[in-house]
Amino acid sequence: MDEFAFRPTHVAPPDGLATWTAPDPARPSARLDPLLPVRLIARQGDWGQVLCSNGWTAWVDARLLVVLPQPPPAADGPPARTADPRPALAEAGAALTRHRALLEDLATGALDLESFRERTRGLRIGLVADGEELWVFDPVHDRWCYCDGLQLQTYAATDRWPAVDRQPAVDRQAATDRQAATDRQAAVGPAAAPVPDPQAQGPYAPTRTVEP
Repeated sequence: MDEFAFRPTHVAPPDGLATWTAPDPARPSARLDPLLPVRLIARQGDWGQVLCSNGWTAWVDARLLVVLPQPPPAADGPPARTADPRPALAEAGAALTRHRALLEDLATGALDLESFRERTRGLRIGLVADGEELWVFDPVHDRWCYCDGLQLQTYAATDRWPAVDRQPAVDRQAATDRQAATDRQAAVGPAAAPVPDPQAQGPYAPTRTVEP
């Protein structure tokens, strides 16, 4: 028998297994080695006829055989492309555009440092591309994903939710643009803009001057 065509269905138990030349306790035969692969080819009640890779057959107590897992189903086609990486790339691109716009406003004075810190809080961007390989951070699900050009799969994840909101990237960017325009208008607007109330509670206590 071609051993490469042999497909076992069971193995002998760890302490080996007694055999018989027929389903008859009066006709014992050689003992099977521990964990020897066999193929069950016939049953008669509790008796089972097994086939070994060398073509030898024998009868055993089939109740003592250890069943092997079934082989996986055959693939009916090439691997499919799953988990398109483009939405994650779009999310990373939108977050980067938002961060760049806030940096520009900070550099031009349209945004103060405290406001910059507040608006970037919870913003996380991650993107590494090395040839066909891609690592991208997915802020929607708070996970790193890896793409080998064929499929996108989770690389690492945490059990916490990010602080950023769950709006789609386009809506979030539109809101950011509107806020940036408001900030610029406030920076160049008339001097009659509302003056902060010194008694109003803010993140920091008002600076106090001390007489010499």
